[in-house]
Amino acid sequence: MSTENEGAAVPPAPSAPPVPVDAPAAPASQEHPAPEGDAAPTAPLPPVPDSAPANSDGTQPYTAPAASNGAQPPAPQSSAPDASWPPPPPPGTPPYAENGAAAGSVGAAAGAGGAGAGGPGAGWGATYQQPAPKSGRGRGGLLAAVLIAALVAGGLGGGLGYTLAKNDDTTSSTTVSASDSGGSFKRDPGTVAGVAAKALPSTVTIQAESNSGEGGTGTGFVFDKEGHILTNNHVVADAVDGGKLTATFPNGKKYDAEVVGHAQGYDVAVIKLKNAPSDLRPLTLGDSDKVAVGDSTIAIGAPFGLSNTVTTGIISAKNRPVASSDGSGSSSSYMSALQTDASINPGNSGGPLLDAQGNVIGINSAIQSAANGLGGTGQAGSIGLGFAIPVNQAKYVAEQLIKTGEPVYAKIGASVSTEDTSDGAKIVDQGTSSAEPVEPGGPAAKAGLKPGDVITKLDDTVIDSGPTLIGEIWTHQPGDKVTITYERDGKTHTVELTLGSRTGDS
Repeated sequence: MSTENEGAAVPPAPSAPPVPVDAPAAPASQEHPAPEGDAAPTAPLPPVPDSAPANSDGTQPYTAPAASNGAQPPAPQSSAPDASWPPPPPPGTPPYAENGAAAGSVGAAAGAGGAGAGGPGAGWGATYQQPAPKSGRGRGGLLAAVLIAALVAGGLGGGLGYTLAKNDDTTSSTTVSASDSGGSFKRDPGTVAGVAAKALPSTVTIQAESNSGEGGTGTGFVFDKEGHILTNNHVVADAVDGGKLTATFPNGKKYDAEVVGHAQGYDVAVIKLKNAPSDLRPLTLGDSDKVAVGDSTIAIGAPFGLSNTVTTGIISAKNRPVASSDGSGSSSSYMSALQTDASINPGNSGGPLLDAQGNVIGINSAIQSAANGLGGTGQAGSIGLGFAIPVNQAKYVAEQLIKTGEPVYAKIGASVSTEDTSDGAKIVDQGTSSAEPVEPGGPAAKAGLKPGDVITKLDDTVIDSGPTLIGEIWTHQPGDKVTITYERDGKTHTVELTLGSRTGDS
């Protein structure tokens, strides 16, 4: 599956492992959706570019006070409500029958705001019938009755006031009041509200701006007490070469920051706060290998610039092969992602995906993109298919970036096709530029792999394409031993190899 940053088209994925090429940084306002097999392209969550109806309130009907003789004053006379609610236009206004279809169309267009919005269109065409006027005598009788009732009520006011005050403590009520007010109510640690209250103070909204003034909004979270913030590479890409970078906490405190290191292939970056506060609380990192399909998830981010937004869902799938573009057309990232249906939109990139206990299990990075974007604007929005980098992988990458400033990639030493297939990852017959398809003396060569071999499994994971193989290799570290199953001339072979390493994106 491949994704794109904030609605940008996904460029062809580089050969495995791809060697990123120095190119203009991708707009931070783009996020990666991800393609899978022959699925529609997805896009990495893009950073968001810098850039109520009131509820109706029904009232209770009024009942006039009783007269001194116990008789109720006559109620005001009015015609019965018109059955064609909403009320018709006043006299002189043309009926809306001819506009019923148009109203229905508007309702359909507003379907995202609420189903059935077009319904009223058909009922607004009823002809208005003006009610017959009331007789003058009836009106006079009504006014007199009201006047008498008012005078009697005035005479009894003092006595009734004393009686009501005396008996107020015996008045029964059917309403039920909460024992705790909203300000003193305690949220249990395991609830979504409890997790959000604990995690939000450790998340930041990141603003990245290039030297030319372009940029966008993303998210990050506190990685350690030294002021390091973990996020996506495509969130900070605009600020890598001398741009401006700021991080704002939910309490409104803003800090300037600098990029410590970034990895295009992993789509992971680490930034550091300047003059970081001493009371930073790093989020607890979970174990993404132990996550199960169906586990609850909580995502925190700044979708479309709306900072400190919390959404919930579940783990929809694991080990989802995702290749996502940074939007520049020059580099792609690969991951064996956690899939979630928690609402994730542009601006959520780099934010934490939490489990029900508030532990970070992933970094929100990409979404499956709708073809026409959101509202026809070309910017992708959530359709319930979000993808996160497993935190076990992100932690390893972040530690390397903090230590050396450069990413370290595991490799097999062979170039594979990145075309979408279902047969496996084929080692290409010819390498790119001057590179050999199988690196001489590399891990693949030592294991006996040759151009034309089709890799179908890595350990117990089925490999259906080149991007899937790359994503799986990058879940490992250099020096790990893996078992490769491949096909050659119609026969299946199995071999063990030790993964090599490559440092840097170029």
